[in-house]
Amino acid sequence: MSSLPPSAAAPRPAQILVIDDEPDLRTLYELTLLREGYRVEAAGSVSEAWQHLEAGRFDAVITDMRLPDGEGMEIIHRIQKDQRSERCVVMTAYGSAENAVEALKAGAFDYLTKPVDLKQFRAVVASAVQANRAAVVVPQKPVPQAAGRGGERPDALAVTRSGATALDRLVGDSEPMRLVKSRIAKVARGMAPVLVRGESGTGKELVARAVHGCSQRSEGPFVAVNCGAIPENLLEAEFFGAKKGSYTGSAQDRDGYFQAARDGTLFLDEIGDLPLAMQSKLLRAIQERSVRAIGSTQEDAVDVRIVSATHKDLHAEVLAGRFRQDLFYRLNVIEIAVPALRERREDLPALCTALLARIAQDGGLPAPRLSDALLQRLAQHPLDGNVRELENLLHRAVALNDGDELHIDLMGTLPTATRSDAAPTEPTTAPVVAPATVPAAEPKPAPPPLPSDLQAWLDQQEREILVRALHESGFNRTAAAARLGMSLRQIRYRIARLGISTPNGDDGTTAHADD
Repeated sequence: MSSLPPSAAAPRPAQILVIDDEPDLRTLYELTLLREGYRVEAAGSVSEAWQHLEAGRFDAVITDMRLPDGEGMEIIHRIQKDQRSERCVVMTAYGSAENAVEALKAGAFDYLTKPVDLKQFRAVVASAVQANRAAVVVPQKPVPQAAGRGGERPDALAVTRSGATALDRLVGDSEPMRLVKSRIAKVARGMAPVLVRGESGTGKELVARAVHGCSQRSEGPFVAVNCGAIPENLLEAEFFGAKKGSYTGSAQDRDGYFQAARDGTLFLDEIGDLPLAMQSKLLRAIQERSVRAIGSTQEDAVDVRIVSATHKDLHAEVLAGRFRQDLFYRLNVIEIAVPALRERREDLPALCTALLARIAQDGGLPAPRLSDALLQRLAQHPLDGNVRELENLLHRAVALNDGDELHIDLMGTLPTATRSDAAPTEPTTAPVVAPATVPAAEPKPAPPPLPSDLQAWLDQQEREILVRALHESGFNRTAAAARLGMSLRQIRYRIARLGISTPNGDDGTTAHADD
């Protein structure tokens, strides 16, 4: 039996449009892509690019940000507005991180920094082509268009079949959950970093896994890291790897989280707990897309997508000087807010059914019956611990079950006011007053523990005071210095020494008109 001719067996070559006003660079990109087997068309301006786009469809569009008759951003906006399928990759000048972030927010698939590394160029284009061809329309339950943000149309989004499975793991069909799912389906199509925000126990990791499952990286690894659970002295080795003999006990080379997540997704849980020194190294790894293992002299290129999560208010952490402003803007390109369970109580029956089925399966037991009385009692419970607390209650109910019907034991649950992220509430009962004949002695407060590193503690106090003074003075350093009783030279020195970022992007070493 004769084999099919190559023309019949081979898939259609991907169509790429390259837009750059520098002829030499345009030719270099064309030749590079032609060698990869793509069909390539080129343009040197926005108007010329649209002549190509109006004449046909492409799998990917690679465009410079600055063009003679406009900006590459115009092309991204118009492709998004016309709901075209092309994946856009933008090329920005070195140091123009804000342009890259703006492009990703506008819907760009990914970005490259000039001068472009051709190996990275080929990898990003291949990812864009793969993402375009992997998109398969899966029917989604419609969400009213008015409910979406910024004109999103969740009912028109396309996700892969594996992505639909990942979304199904997010149990619930309430309006808040439908909005979360539609946002996941939309943002998963690109490479923009995602910040998942929500209270403890709401299922932020499940959302991160859904972003991974809906992306073209779903076949790659998903590496989850709890940033608050790693000892500070091990952070660099855990994130970037280490060479044999680089430190005591390192008997062989070992990969870090970035290497383990190559071609996949790196999930940084509790990112707000990362120490400042490690935040700086993480920022560089994200910007350069390369890491250097401890003991190595060479950078190792890594292709990962970053999804992070926190229950903290990172904006407040930035103002307090505990989180780098530049890292915050790099991670918070796209935000997904996960609703608390009290905001979607209509999902309780489906959540209970799914959780009980899993608990029963893990214990090798038949699935217990879910009564209306049990659901009613759960609906009246605060559930401030969200889905995690609900699962704990159901685990206890199954463990103590001695009949056909489950009974919820609410003994031992925490009162609302003890929740770490709950707002203080008024006491529900009057405080106990000591008899008048025996004056109640106020307990003597325990002295605060001594700092283990006095200089670091003093630096942190000074940083918080300076950040507050700068913020309240509208980042006018002259006014902030006068308020703190110091000279302009003194406050500049302290801003530079403590590495405090300002809206102007400087570190206090350069003068400005407001000074």
